[in-house]
Amino acid sequence: MENERSTAAPDQYAPGLDGVIVAETNLSQVDGERGRLVIRGHDVEQLAGRVSFEALCGLLWDGQLPDAARLRSIQRGLGEARSRAFDQRWKLGAAFEAEDAMDALRASMATLQEGSVNPAETRLRLTGAIAVFAAGWHRRQCGQSLLAPDPARGHAADLLRMIRGEAASEAEAAALDAYLVTVAEHGMNASTFTARVVASTESDPVSAMVAAIGSLKGPLHGGAPGPVLDMLDAISAPEHAEAWIRAELDAGRRIMGLGHRIYRVRDPRAAVLVRIVTELEASGAESSYLALARSVEKVAVGVLAERNPDRSLDTNVEFYTAVLLDVLGIPRGLFTPIFGSARVAGWLAHFDEQRESRRIIRPRQRYVGRVPAATA
Repeated sequence: MENERSTAAPDQYAPGLDGVIVAETNLSQVDGERGRLVIRGHDVEQLAGRVSFEALCGLLWDGQLPDAARLRSIQRGLGEARSRAFDQRWKLGAAFEAEDAMDALRASMATLQEGSVNPAETRLRLTGAIAVFAAGWHRRQCGQSLLAPDPARGHAADLLRMIRGEAASEAEAAALDAYLVTVAEHGMNASTFTARVVASTESDPVSAMVAAIGSLKGPLHGGAPGPVLDMLDAISAPEHAEAWIRAELDAGRRIMGLGHRIYRVRDPRAAVLVRIVTELEASGAESSYLALARSVEKVAVGVLAERNPDRSLDTNVEFYTAVLLDVLGIPRGLFTPIFGSARVAGWLAHFDEQRESRRIIRPRQRYVGRVPAATA
């Protein structure tokens, strides 16, 4: 039963819940003033490219980076989970007919049943499944057969192989692995809050993940990386950047990949992704966008500072996500599902943390409609 008691002032109103603290967490701290992201006591810059996605899962789920034995257990568990998800592909015919990748991902995940009562097994099962379903939808849309997972491979390497149909190079796999680490957890964002709301009702983790995917589908949350490439295509050359950006702002449109609800300085994840793309280029990979992206970023930040001198608008994670995933040969329509394949690790950690509070999330509302006259 819902508990109607509230500790908030009855007339308090915060649009978008701005400034309202809805949970205490040990999972991450997003410092928007300093441009810092701390995950379980570690700066994201010290994790991405230095620990694997499997190790990051251990950090989120267990509270500490795993030792060698625990890491092997997670690697083995995720490999087995990918294989089990692939074995369920016969259930996904209708889901894979969806034209939108996020519609397909939401429907695919909804075919899963809670199954195990073991939370650790459930976390592995859902994290493995979302990767398989994202890759499988892409293959089906391209008229290609689905590739069975290779449980012996690392999670990122196998995900990239299942998407592209061929094994990734060591550098490519490392780049995607670092990306998954970078975006796996980021405070009380919309999809994470959605997962926690579902968890607070004591619903099951599958329902929470499906709800979170629905939230991530919204273009204000997870939909910007693809349009970043559309923007770069439209600009086409560094010398066109300023005129194009000014025209967009004059028309009242957003510059994709710039600005963030929380960060007042550059998103630290953007810096991580620039480093990853640069390292990938040094290994021999070619990017048709990196040089242009750097030029556009510089111009855009300058123009926005000129127009909004009292508000800092800098590069966010989506700007260089687009560049990195393009270098890896991942199509634009799959960008958000790949993001979800990483963020699921954070969603599941928040699910468990919220369940421990045993308190339903039940904010109040302020009625501003018409009130009928009182009757005698």
